[in-house]
Amino acid sequence: MANTISMHRLQTVLLYALCFGYALFRGPATKKGTSDPKKVCVIQLAKLGDMVCTTPMFSAIKRTYPSAQVCVIGNSINKEVLGDHPDVDDYCVWNGAIREMAREIRRRGIEYLCITGPSAGALAAAYLAGVPRIVVPVIENGLSPYETRAYKLLRLLAVRIPHCMGHYAPREYLRLLEPLSIVTDDTTKRINYSDAARKNAAEFLRAHHLIEKKFAVISPSAGNKIKNWPADRFARVAEHLVSRDLPVVVIGGPRDKEEVAAMMRVVGTVGNIIDASEKFSIDELKAFIAQALLFVSSDTGPIYIAEAFNIATVDIIGPIDENEQPPVGSRHKIVVAPRQKPQLFVMNARFYDAREARRQVEAVTVPMVIEAIDELLRENRLTI
Repeated sequence: MANTISMHRLQTVLLYALCFGYALFRGPATKKGTSDPKKVCVIQLAKLGDMVCTTPMFSAIKRTYPSAQVCVIGNSINKEVLGDHPDVDDYCVWNGAIREMAREIRRRGIEYLCITGPSAGALAAAYLAGVPRIVVPVIENGLSPYETRAYKLLRLLAVRIPHCMGHYAPREYLRLLEPLSIVTDDTTKRINYSDAARKNAAEFLRAHHLIEKKFAVISPSAGNKIKNWPADRFARVAEHLVSRDLPVVVIGGPRDKEEVAAMMRVVGTVGNIIDASEKFSIDELKAFIAQALLFVSSDTGPIYIAEAFNIATVDIIGPIDENEQPPVGSRHKIVVAPRQKPQLFVMNARFYDAREARRQVEAVTVPMVIEAIDELLRENRLTI
C-alpha cells in the first residue's frame, strides 16, 4: 500500500513538472481568444450543495452567449443533480486521473475553463489539455488547505481571480466569468428533474395521502458528523410540525442510516412522520422536495435543492459561516447560536477546532429552531 501511494505521488509530481515543461513552449493559459466562445467549461469538484450553488454560472453564460456549449466537470452524484438542466450541454465525471481528464477536456475542444475551488489536479489536467484560457480562484481573507504548494505554482499559468472567504460563495463563483465580460449579481439557483422522477414522486405522495396536502421535509443528517444536530432534537421539531397539522417526511441516503434510525426511534409511534430514507434517486429527490412546503435540516446538500425550487427552508448552520452559502432571502431562515467566529468555510472544511465546532452545533436548541419555523411560516403566509 505504501509503495502504491509513493508511486502515485511520484506520478503526480512528474505531471506537475510536465506542465511547467510544456509552459516553456505554449506559455500561460491566459489567451483572450474569441469574444464569442463556443465551448465553456466549469469544474466544480465539491459536493451536492456546492454544485447547486454553482448553477448561477451556467445561466449567466447562456444569457450572455446563447450559442455557447456549457460543459461541467464534477463527481458522479452531481451528474444526477444537473440532470435535465437547461443550461448544461455536457457533463464529464471527474475520476482523479489527470492524464485521462486532460484527454477528455482536449477532446471537447474547450476554449474557456474555470475551476471553482483550488485544485492542482484539475488545473494540471486543463493546462495539459491545451485550453487557451484557464481561470482559477486565489483565496483572500482567510486560508484554504486546498491551496497547496503545487496549486500555487500551477496557478501562475492561469488567469487568477480573487475569491473572498466570508463572502457569498455563489457570487464569488460568478467572478470567474468576468474575463468573459460576464458581470452579474444574479445568484438564482436553477435545477430540474425528469418527467419520470415527477411521476415517481407523485406516486409516493399518493401512497402516503399527501398528494393534496402540505408537508414538511426533514433531513436529520448533514453528511458530515461534525455538523450533525442531535437526532432527538430533530424528533422534537418533527413532533411540533405534526402538532400544527403538517406531516413530516424524513429523508436520507445510504450514509445517513444511523441518524435517520436514531430520529425515528425517538418519534416512535407518533403519526404523520414518514421515513422515506433511501426511497428516492437524486432525480426523484429533486422532484419530491419541489412539492414540499418547508425543508428543515442542518446545512446539507438537499437544502440547496429546496432553495433552488423556492421552497421555504430553516437551516441549522452550526459551525458554518452564515455569510458564505446558506440559502438567502425572505423564504429562508438560518439558526445559529452565539459565537465568536464560525469554524467551517466553503474553502476550508478541513482544519477547525472540533470541540468548538460541536459546541456551536449543540448550542442550537429546539425552541430556537421551532421559533424560526413558526416565524417563517407566519411571515411568508405559508398556510398548512
